[in-house]
Amino acid sequence: MNTTKTIQSALISVFDKDGLEPIVRKLHAHNVTIYSTGGTEDFIKNLGIPVVPVEDVTSYPSILGGRVKTLHPKIFGGILNRQDHEGDVQQMQEYEIPQIDLVIVDLYPFEKTVASGANEADIIEKIDIGGISLIRAAAKNFKDTVIVASVNEYALFLDMITNGNGATTLEERRLLATKAFHVSSHYDGAIFNYFNTDETVYKASVDNGQVLRYGENPHQKGYFFGDFDAMFTKVHGKELSYNNLLDVDAAVNLMNEFKNDDPTFAILKHNNACGLATRKTMKEAYLDALAGDPTSAFGGVLIANGKIDEAAAEEINKLFCEVVIAPAYDEKAIAILEEKKNRIILIQNDVELPTKQVRTCLNGMLIQDKDNITDNKELLKTVTITAPTTKEIEDLLFASKICKHTKSNTIVFAKNKQLCASGTGQTSRVDALRQAVEKANSFHFDLNGAVMASDAFFPFPDCVELAKNAGITAVIQPGGSIKDELSINYCNENKVAMVFTGVRHFKH
Repeated sequence: MNTTKTIQSALISVFDKDGLEPIVRKLHAHNVTIYSTGGTEDFIKNLGIPVVPVEDVTSYPSILGGRVKTLHPKIFGGILNRQDHEGDVQQMQEYEIPQIDLVIVDLYPFEKTVASGANEADIIEKIDIGGISLIRAAAKNFKDTVIVASVNEYALFLDMITNGNGATTLEERRLLATKAFHVSSHYDGAIFNYFNTDETVYKASVDNGQVLRYGENPHQKGYFFGDFDAMFTKVHGKELSYNNLLDVDAAVNLMNEFKNDDPTFAILKHNNACGLATRKTMKEAYLDALAGDPTSAFGGVLIANGKIDEAAAEEINKLFCEVVIAPAYDEKAIAILEEKKNRIILIQNDVELPTKQVRTCLNGMLIQDKDNITDNKELLKTVTITAPTTKEIEDLLFASKICKHTKSNTIVFAKNKQLCASGTGQTSRVDALRQAVEKANSFHFDLNGAVMASDAFFPFPDCVELAKNAGITAVIQPGGSIKDELSINYCNENKVAMVFTGVRHFKH
């Protein structure tokens, strides 16, 4: 059976007419009868090309302020009829329904109208009825009918009919139908999400997927769905990998805690900070962040909360690193950092981030609100006789911000707004603490006078005892254990200050 079909008639009714002219001219060159409505009809007439008003087919004008134009059996019969079905062929003749081989239609810009802050009445008017019905009808009948449901498919369709001399194959029609069903499902999802207030129902449609070189490992396929270009301006370097993107995400979320602080620089490896410092200049912040763990910094992701200048760039350039992120750079800084061919340089734009976190779990998914609480002075409750000094409070809050973005179980040591060491992703908090002590000692940090942050409470006093023996003088933790008094008593006996926040920051 010949599945290639020549287009002899077309219904064109679009909101966005950019790129439409070449298609209309090509159809006219192939003697295609064109039906249209409203503004599209005027557009085609102005090209000097004959067009049949839909009203001439339906014998009904556009009514209800344009809400009803194409919703008529003579239009949908022309689209939905099965050309190899005897009963359909007879009814097409009986009711004088014209064949429609091609439908080019798009949808009112609902999402853009919502994003513009328009009032609800204007938003409701951008819920397309006729357009969505035409798309579904033509896509359903792809065996006989061609559907072009978005300006994004204009170029593809034009190539098809140019190469096919005005005809399309079944495979081409099926491809366009697939794209059309994506358009309709995405549109319906956006409308539902505008109205939805039931948090137990989740719908998401992301249509800007990017194929990555591979996933977490070379044998895994990887994809990124999101508007990366809205969030970053990529200045230089190779394509980002799956793991790069995870580290960039961790870096951005961590640095958001320090967005309004003095120059702050962080170095991350495998989603955890291995170095972070706040200083008077970005160069100093970078050097002291690097001192936190110069071994792990190799091949890491670097991020700054302010402009990277020439002085900082010269120091950064001495390190092999995968990605550098900052809201701005000096021209000389970019020139220096571009000396490494594969180094990825990103300018971070100020965009709104999602408020929900989504991950697959078992045969479904887990969704939660982001942990958007940052520990501050108002949250702190001193539970020991010894109170933390002003300087210790600054370091405690500094350490807490890092701790919040480090894999649990975690312990973080900080001193003078510098990350001294952390224990990350351990199966016990004691192991995390021992790891942090060992790491700090290996890089010759003096922990006397340093502070400690924990992402959850201490069920026993062993952690504060180990911390005190290492030189820690102040501790920040959420509290909440039935045995909190054991840790408090030890701190009181050994003149260690401890504050509770009442907020746990697990990161699994």
